[in-house]
Amino acid sequence: MDVTHYVIPDWKVVQDYLEILEFPELKGIIFMQTACQAVQHQRGWRQYNKLRSLLKDARRDCILFANEFQQHCYLLRERGESMEKWQTRSIYNAAVWYYHHCQDRMPIVMVTEDEEAIQQYGSETEGVFVISFKNYLDNFWPDLKAAHELWDSILQSRRERENESQESGGKEYPEHLPLEVLEAGIKSGRYIQGILNVNKHRAQMEAFVRLQGASSKDSDLVSDILIHGMKARNRSIHGDVVVVELLPKDEWKGRTAALCENDNEDKASGESSSEPMPTGRVVGILQKNWRDYVVTFPAKEEVQSQGKNAQKILVTPWDYRIPKIRISTQQAEALQDFRVVVRIDSWESTSVYPNGHFVRVLGRIRDLEGEIATILVENSISVVPFSEAQMCEMPVNTPENPWKVSPEEERERKDLRRTHLVFSIDPKGCEDVDDTLSVRTLNNGNLELGVHIADVTHFVAPNSYIDIEARTRATTYYLADRRYDMLPSILSADLCSLLGGVDRYAVSVMWELDKITYEIKKVWYGRTIIRSAYQLFYEAAQELLDGNVSIIEDIPEFKDLDEKSRQAKLEELVWAIGKLTDIARHIRAKRDRCGALELEGVEIHVQLDEKKNIHDLISKQPLEVHEMVAECMILANHWVAKKIWESFPHQALLRQHPPPHQEFFSELRECAKAKGFSIDTRSNKTLADSLGNAHDPSDPVVNRLLRSMATQAMSNALYVSTGSGAEAEFYHYGLALDKYTHFTSPIRRYSDIVVHRLLMAAISKDKKMEIEENLFSNKDLEELCRHINNRNRAAQHSQKQSTELFQCMYFKDRDPETEERCISDGVVYSIRTNGVLVFIPRFGIKGAAYLKNKDGLVLSCGPDSRSEWKPGSLQRFQNKITSATTGGDSLTFHLFDHVTVRISVQTSRCHSDTIRLEIISNKPYMIPNTELSHQSPLLLKSELVKEVTKSVEEAQLAQDVKVNTIQEEYQEYCQTNGRSLYMLLEEIRDLALLDVSNDMEREIL
Repeated sequence: MDVTHYVIPDWKVVQDYLEILEFPELKGIIFMQTACQAVQHQRGWRQYNKLRSLLKDARRDCILFANEFQQHCYLLRERGESMEKWQTRSIYNAAVWYYHHCQDRMPIVMVTEDEEAIQQYGSETEGVFVISFKNYLDNFWPDLKAAHELWDSILQSRRERENESQESGGKEYPEHLPLEVLEAGIKSGRYIQGILNVNKHRAQMEAFVRLQGASSKDSDLVSDILIHGMKARNRSIHGDVVVVELLPKDEWKGRTAALCENDNEDKASGESSSEPMPTGRVVGILQKNWRDYVVTFPAKEEVQSQGKNAQKILVTPWDYRIPKIRISTQQAEALQDFRVVVRIDSWESTSVYPNGHFVRVLGRIRDLEGEIATILVENSISVVPFSEAQMCEMPVNTPENPWKVSPEEERERKDLRRTHLVFSIDPKGCEDVDDTLSVRTLNNGNLELGVHIADVTHFVAPNSYIDIEARTRATTYYLADRRYDMLPSILSADLCSLLGGVDRYAVSVMWELDKITYEIKKVWYGRTIIRSAYQLFYEAAQELLDGNVSIIEDIPEFKDLDEKSRQAKLEELVWAIGKLTDIARHIRAKRDRCGALELEGVEIHVQLDEKKNIHDLISKQPLEVHEMVAECMILANHWVAKKIWESFPHQALLRQHPPPHQEFFSELRECAKAKGFSIDTRSNKTLADSLGNAHDPSDPVVNRLLRSMATQAMSNALYVSTGSGAEAEFYHYGLALDKYTHFTSPIRRYSDIVVHRLLMAAISKDKKMEIEENLFSNKDLEELCRHINNRNRAAQHSQKQSTELFQCMYFKDRDPETEERCISDGVVYSIRTNGVLVFIPRFGIKGAAYLKNKDGLVLSCGPDSRSEWKPGSLQRFQNKITSATTGGDSLTFHLFDHVTVRISVQTSRCHSDTIRLEIISNKPYMIPNTELSHQSPLLLKSELVKEVTKSVEEAQLAQDVKVNTIQEEYQEYCQTNGRSLYMLLEEIRDLALLDVSNDMEREIL
C-alpha cells in the first residue's frame, strides 16, 4: 500500500463524515471497532451498512481493527467518564499501540472533532498526531476540492439542524415509537412491518406498505396497506422499512381511480376501483433506506422570492416519490441550471421537510449526458472504468503475444475441437458470444446434444480484484445509447467470447438422447476446449433450416472452399440445425404440457456503421431458431440447477419464480371478458391455454395486450439461496420447471459466475476430489442474492428510463400539430374515471389519454370524427366509458377500441419529460403513406435514436462555453466510446418474464 501515513478516525468523524472517508483518494484508513460500534448504535443500520460495505470492498485500502479484543488496547471505562470521552480515549490508546506495532515506522494521524482530545493527546506520543478533520483535509489534501466542499456542506447542514431543534417548539409530525415498542407490537400483531412504496403519480397522497417478514405470514391481509397523506406517512420515505398501525375500518379509504399527470400505469394491479382497502399510519421506521437523490434548484425568480440572503433552499427531487429536501447553500443561483446530487441527513418531527446537504453537480438540465448521469444516480449505479489493479489480473492477447491453450488445461479438459461440430447462433455483429451448441450421432445410434458456455471462472479467480468488481456491478447495464460491462472487454469480447475459428475454454453440459423419442438417457458436465466452426447469425440459420442454401454466400466460413468440401460441410451444418430444432420442439412441447407460459416481450437488434454510430434498428422477427436456441439454454439452466441443488442443497443459487397473486389478474380477466374470452388463472397451465385461445382474427393486438397484462401481473423472478427455503418454493412458475438457475451468460451476469463455481465444486465432489472453489455459506449467499436482485431491478429501471428519455427527445423537437410521425394508431386497454390508458403499437408506448380536461370540459367527436372539448360529463362502466355533452352528443370508448392519437411531450424542469397522448379521433388512424405502413414500429424507432443523437451532437458543437468541473463528472459515467448505440432494449417491465440480453438470447427468467 503506497501511503505516507495511516489515518485513524475518531467515532464522531466516522459518524458525521463517512462520505468523505469514502473518497478513493483517502487511503490507509484504520477503522477502530469502538468507532464502528458507535456508528451502529447511534446512527442505525443504514450508516452502519455503508461502513461495512466500505470495509468489505477489497478495492479500498482500509481495514477494521478489533481494538476492544486486543489485550493491550482495551481500556475500562472510568467512573464518571462519559461514553463519548471513553470512546475517544480508547481509539487514541489503540492508535498508539498500532504505531508501536508497526515498529514506529509508519506515522499515525488520528482525526477527531474533540478539541479537548486534540489539546490533551496532540503532542503526547511521538509519531501519533491528533488533529481535527478539517486540519487534516487542509494540510494533507488541499487540492481535493470535492472533499472540502462536502465538508462545508455537511457542517452547514449539521449547524442548521442544531439551530432548528433549539428554535422550533411545534411539531409537524408525531414522534416515532421506540424500537422496543415497535418490535413488541409486531410480535403481538398490533403493528405490521413492511416496505413503503409511494405512488409516483400521486406522491403527496398515496403510498402503500407491502407486508414483509413475519407480518406477511401471520396477517390475514391479502392486499397492501394504504397510507393516505403525508401526515400518516410520518416522515418515512419511499423504500423505508416501516411499522404501520391499521386504522379502524370506518376510516379506511380507497385508492384513486382517476388518471393524473404522467400516469402511464407501470403495473396493472387490478385495484383500479375506489373500494375501501386496509388503511394505516406509520408509527415508526425500522430501516431508513436513503440514498443519493438527484435534485433541481428552484428557478431564479423562486430563489429571489425567498429573500436575497436566503441560504435555506427547498430543492425538488427528480423522483416524484421523494419529498422536497431543504439544504443550506449560497450557490442556489449558480446551480439552478444543473442536476445536483444531495443526501438527506435527518427529518425531525418539527420540520415539514427533510434536511440534507449538497454533494456534487451532475450536469446541465436537459443535456443528454446530464440526464443519463441522473438515471444512473437515481438507480444507484456507479460504474467507473476498470482500475489498473483489476486490469493487471487480465490475460494478454495481442498479435505480439497471442493467447493460447495451455498444456496443463489440455490435459485436464475434454477436448472437443476435433470430435464435435460446435457453432453459435447470435444476432448479426455480436461480439460477446456466451454460448455455442453441438449435436452429433453416437456410435450406438443415439444423439448427443451439447451446450457449451464461456468458461469465465477460469479467468476470474474468487475474491480477485476483478471478481469483487464484477460482484459489485452484478450485471452488465444496457442503456439506450451505451452499455456498462460487468467484465473488461478483453474477457467479454475476446477470450471469453466463443468466436468462430479460435480455441476457447468452455463449461459444457452434454446429454445423450434417445434417437427416436429424444428422452434424456444420461448427462455429462465438465470443462472443455472448443473451437466454434461457425459464427452464424439468426437469419442465416433460419434460411438454412428453411432449405434456402444460397444464404451460405453470407456465411464467411464457406468462402474459399472447393465445391466438394462446401457441399459436405453444408449438409453437415443443415443436418445439425434441423436436428437441434427437432429436439427443441420436443423439449418445448414437454414444458408446454406442464404449463410453460409464452408472454409478451419485444427484442430488437441494432446495426452500427463503421464509426459505431447507429445505422439501423431492426425488430427481431420471431424465428424458430430463436426458440431453438432459447430452449437449449433453458434445458442447460434446468439441469445445472438440479445438479448444484443435489450436491449443495443448502447453499446453491437458484432462480425462483413464485406464482402471482390472483387479485393481480382481475384486470386481465375483465379485459378478456370484454372481447368474449375467458382467462383461467388458477394455474400456469390453465393461464397458458386460455391465453393461447384468446385470439381475435381481426385484431392481433388484442392477444398481444392480453399477454402483456399477464406479464404485468406476474411476481418478480428472484435469485435465492436453497438454504433459505423448502424445496417446493424453488418452482419456476413461468417456465413450469421444478428447479431453474442462470448458467448460460457468465459474461454479463454475476449469478452465472456463482453457478459455474458451484457446478465445478459439484463435479469435484462427485470425483471425491478436494473442492477448490470458494463457496458461499447460505447466509452469505442470501446476502449476495439480495444484492444481485437489487442490481437487476436497477438495470431494468435504468434501461426503461433511458429509452423513455430518447422517446421524449425524439418527439420534443417535432410539431405535434403538423408532423405526421406524431399522429398514430392507439388501442384502449384500460378504463379510468376521467380517461383511458392507450397502447401505441407503432412505438411501443403506453400512456394516459384524458377525456376530461382541467377546465372540466369533456371530449366530443363531430361528424368528421375529429375531437373537440365541450361542456359535459363522463360515465364510467366496467368495459367502457361514455362522454356526454350538455348539447346531447354522446361518445363511447370500449376496451380494445382503436383510436387516432396525437403524441407530444410534457416537459418538466425538475423531473423527466413524459410522453403526452391526446385522442384526436375516435376512429383508427389510417397511414396515408403505404410505404410507411409496411415498416415495423421498431424500425421507425431507429430514426428516433438517430435523430436524437444527431441533435445532441449539433447542440454540443454549438455550445462554446464548457464547464470543466462538469465535464470531469461526465467521465465517471462514460465507459463506451462516443455515443455509439450498442443496443436499445425496449419495453422492459419490472415484472416481465423476459430476460433480454446483450446477445438477444430470448430466455425466460
